[in-house]
Formats: sequence, C-alpha cells, structure tokens
Amino acid sequence: MSLVEIIGLSAHFPTHDGIVKAVDRIDLNIEDTETLGLIGETGSGKSVLGLSITRLLPPTAIVEGKIIYKGRNLLTVSEDDIRKIRGGEITNILQNPTTSLNPVVKIGEQIAEAIRLHQGLNKKEAKEKAIEMLDAVKVPSPSKRAQQYPHEFSGGMKQRVMIAIGLACDPFFIIADEPTKGLDVTIKVQIVDLMKEMTEHKTMLLITHDLGVAAAMCDRIALMYAGEIVECATPLDLFEKPMHPYTRGFLNSLPHRGLTPIQGMSPSLINYPDGCRFSPRCEYVNEECIHHHPDMFRIECEHFVRCFNARS
Repeated sequence: MSLVEIIGLSAHFPTHDGIVKAVDRIDLNIEDTETLGLIGETGSGKSVLGLSITRLLPPTAIVEGKIIYKGRNLLTVSEDDIRKIRGGEITNILQNPTTSLNPVVKIGEQIAEAIRLHQGLNKKEAKEKAIEMLDAVKVPSPSKRAQQYPHEFSGGMKQRVMIAIGLACDPFFIIADEPTKGLDVTIKVQIVDLMKEMTEHKTMLLITHDLGVAAAMCDRIALMYAGEIVECATPLDLFEKPMHPYTRGFLNSLPHRGLTPIQGMSPSLINYPDGCRFSPRCEYVNEECIHHHPDMFRIECEHFVRCFNARS
C-alpha cells in the first residue's frame, strides 16, 4: 500500500533564459514502511523533488501534478494544513547541518521548538523530550550538550542533531536529503547504522549520491537523469542488472568500477531533447530514441526502465 503517490509532478523555475524544468512529469509511489532511494548526479532534480513534497520551494516555483498523502493532495491543501503536516507527520532532514541549524540558538531549543509546535507540550516537557532525543541519537552527555550551540558540535554530531530534530515528532514519512554528505567513512557508517535503527518501520525517501548508503538502507532505488526517473529497481537488480544505458554509465563512472566517464554533457534543463533525454550521449541510440520520448517500461515485477531498447 502506497503511503505517498506522486503523479505527474513537475517543478519549474522561470529565469531570464527560459523555464528551468528541474523536475518534469514524475510518477513515483512510496510504499508504507519502505525506504526508497533517490540517486543521480548533481542537478538531476533529486533535492527539488524532495522539497516539492513539503512545499518548501520558493514562491517563484511553478509546481504541478499531485502528491497524494493519506488521500490528500499536498499541493492543494491550505497553508495552515501543510504547516501542521510539515515537521509533524512528514519531516525533512536537510543536507548540510552547518547551514540548516541556527547558529545563535541552543541545540536543545532547536529540537524543542518542533516538539512544542506539533505535539503541544509545554516548555519544560519539550525540553525534556529534546534531551531524550539527543540521547536516542547517541549524543553523549545529552543534558549538557542541549545547552550548547551548533559551533560546539562536530560535523557528525550536527548530523545526529538533524536526525533528532527530524524524528522528534514521530513522523510517518521522512525525507532525508544527503544525510551522510561530507562525513568521513567511520562517521558515515555510524550515521547509516543510526538511521536504520531510528527509522525502522517508518517510510523514508532517501536522497543521496552515495550508492553504498543507498544499497545499505533502501528497499528500492530510483535513478534520476535530467529531471525524470530513468530506472527504478531493487538495489540488487539496479547494481547487478542495470537496464538503462545511463545507469550502466553512472555505475561504471564510480572509482571501484574503473572511473569510466560518460561521454558528452547532460542536456540543458531549459531545452530538453525531443526524444530520449539521454539519446545525445547513448551508444545504442536509434531513430525511435531521437524522435520519441520513452515511457517507463516494466521489465520485471519491481524493475522499471525508461528505454526503448530495454523492451525486448
């Protein structure tokens, strides 16, 4: 059963040069208690998709389509309703805690603010729960650390604080954007283990560049390219049986697979090719690819790919 159903979602941004189509007509389901990974190169639209769900894009963004959550379209509910849902039932764990945390507010107060807002606790109760959350994410001496400021925390500890803020109100759905970005290997492993423990039996959209993190945490993985999803499968199928030429190129560009670059450049987000968006870079391109835009084809039960050549 889908907790979140994304239907025809587009997020476009007007500029002096034209309309930037950062996310373009995406369909995606996220099942209840599933962790869905969203991967892809910088600029593919991953973070924009995540921010669209909780309506955190700037007012200039043109957002169309539907995001159905518990039978309601989040794009059409009132501002009051989306504020109640955002941070309570649905929460964003944003990338780069150094800029996301308020540098002049104590850590405990930043966690307690969300608790007071969404759970109706008084100041003392919220403070106590904030300390409990710091303890839950394994911040040592939580009572003392709650009285400190963000600059007194290391990068890994700041990320634990972001997780504590995100989970403080016991959300149904978590959107985690690059939760391990910028962390060294040892701290990254700790954060992955912590998130797996803290998000068990919850639904999560995990946005990441790190395929190791995606493989360790996700039930399914969707790969984005030029504003759309080009392949979606289980981690085993995506890594062992990639069907889209971009997926194979993306995996082969990784250090442990030889650092083989994909030829050419990603298309302009203002002027997409008429056909397949990967066709200018694809070694298997044919006339159908150039003139027609492919839909997502089902290859196996949990494996979908946007490629004409994968049909057979």
